[in-house]
Amino acid sequence: MLSKSIITLVITLFVTSLSEVEGQIVKDIDGNVYPIVSIGKQIWIAENLKTTKLNDGTPILMVSENKAWKTISTPAYCWLNNDTNNKDVYGTLYNWYTVNTKKLCPKGWHVPSDAEWSTMISFLGDIRVAGDKLKEAGDAHWKNTLDIGTNDFGFTALPAGMRQYTGIFPVFAKSYAVFWSATQSSNELAWNRGLYFSTSNVYKGSEGKNCGFSVRCLKD
Repeated sequence: MLSKSIITLVITLFVTSLSEVEGQIVKDIDGNVYPIVSIGKQIWIAENLKTTKLNDGTPILMVSENKAWKTISTPAYCWLNNDTNNKDVYGTLYNWYTVNTKKLCPKGWHVPSDAEWSTMISFLGDIRVAGDKLKEAGDAHWKNTLDIGTNDFGFTALPAGMRQYTGIFPVFAKSYAVFWSATQSSNELAWNRGLYFSTSNVYKGSEGKNCGFSVRCLKD
């Protein structure tokens, strides 16, 4: 049995870890400001990335036309439904070629690997319950919600939808969120994680690198 002193030390370290990031922010090269949260031993940016430049100042190409999105094999971004009004709430959708530059997140941060996503999901319980703990609570943004999020750690996942490799935005875009990992599964595909309005599950997918997904950053 653990002594009271050891238990007290563990609790103190845990609370200290939370307080160290509570209220802190990180800024990207465009000047966008993001809150950060602690989940287990990891520290995450608590909003979808919005930058239009790599962290060395290189502009990322904005692609709105469907055919161009389908055929491009270099870094590109867009807004949900090509509507700039979606930027502030839902962030930016990036193809995986942007992720693979390894310069998308602010310096000192990175796009999480597939293994790092798995670490976070395991900390939250497992894939069957982690989705609700990550989703924003309530239905202010999650439309037609059948499974309500609890947002236990402040990750505040929002339903930014996706852009298919064809350039099309699905009709029910605001019913799910998909996040890139930095890990490819083949020459054409890369791993991602998805959250849906109708379930508490977190889904692991392998999709084409031309898809447009959200990005969350993890502290180095």
